Amino acid sequence: MVPGSSSDARLMSPVPGVLVSACLLGEAVRYDGGHLLSTHPLFKHWQAEGRIVAVCPEVAGGLPIPRAPAETRGGDGHAVWAGSAHVITRDGENVTDAFLAGAEHALRLARRRNCRMAVLAAKSPSCGNREIYDGSFGGQLVAGQGTAAAHLEAAGIRVFNQYELEAADRYLRSLT
Repeated sequence: MVPGSSSDARLMSPVPGVLVSACLLGEAVRYDGGHLLSTHPLFKHWQAEGRIVAVCPEVAGGLPIPRAPAETRGGDGHAVWAGSAHVITRDGENVTDAFLAGAEHALRLARRRNCRMAVLAAKSPSCGNREIYDGSFGGQLVAGQGTAAAHLEAAGIRVFNQYELEAADRYLRSLT
C-alpha cells in the first residue's frame, strides 16, 4: 500500500501537510516499476514534522505497476478535465478515466490531510506542473499541467515539482 493512502490513520491534521508524489519518496510506482527518489533534505525535514502525504495518482486510479507509458493528447490536464483531451498509452489504450479517478483520489487525500500544497513529479501526465509530454511519444515537451496537478491547482492547492523545493518550502512556511 502506498503511504498516505486513505487508510492512513492521521486524518485532518492541523499541521499543513505536503502532498508528495510517492515516486519522489522512493516508492516503485512509476510506469516502468521504478522511482525518482529525491534525497533533498527538505523531504526528511518535512517527514520529521509529520507533513508528508504520499500519493501516486496513477496507481490510485487503478493502473498497474508496471504499465505502458502514457501521454496527454489534445492539450494538458485542464483540457482532460474539460473533455477535449485524452490520456493515451503508447499502445493506444485510452486511460483517461484512470487518470481522472487518480486525480480525484489525490484531491480527497489532500483535503483530508490539510495539504495546501503539493510537490509532484515534473513532466508526468498526472503530476507535471509546468510541462508535460505532447502525446506523440517523441520526447517533446509542451507547456501545461498533468491531470492531477491541474485538478489540485483548480481546487486551490499550490503545486510545485521536485526542482522547486526551496520555493515550495518558502510557500509552506508562509502558511504557518
